[in-house]
Amino acid sequence: MPAATPPFRDIARALVFDPQDRLLLIAYVAAGPVDAAISESRTFWFMPGGGLETGEDHVTACRRELSEEIGVADATIGPQVGRCDGPFHLFRTPRHARERYFVVRLPDAQIDTSRLAETEDNAVLGTRWWTLDELDATTDRIEPSGLAALARQVAAGTFPAEPVVLSWHGM
Repeated sequence: MPAATPPFRDIARALVFDPQDRLLLIAYVAAGPVDAAISESRTFWFMPGGGLETGEDHVTACRRELSEEIGVADATIGPQVGRCDGPFHLFRTPRHARERYFVVRLPDAQIDTSRLAETEDNAVLGTRWWTLDELDATTDRIEPSGLAALARQVAAGTFPAEPVVLSWHGM
């Protein structure tokens, strides 16, 4: 019997930069191995954000999610610079994600993650500010594929004319 198609979910996420052009990512425990060759490999990094609630547009959802996850209630949501659509299976509840990525620049690196785990589907391991060089060099699983290159482009002040289409690793 074929596997059921996961439900569609519209999602807003942010490339959150501090003044040093470091990118904020959240580490999660995946529902299964993130690398089929390494069964104990279950950590992946993702941008802050989450699903749209009834009546929300992407910008409103992005602002709400940043308030809930990193304690930044008044973030200015910049342009949409990327998107990623397709089945995503690292969270406990698989979904066909339709993600939209927006730029957010914070005035400093101060965040409050005290409420982060309350709203998450998977266990949260923590947050980290990544330099662009660290993103380029890491062997950690960063989702989606191509995020480091997009972050470098945005940090340099070059915004794509159309949102860059990214993909999940292995897709």
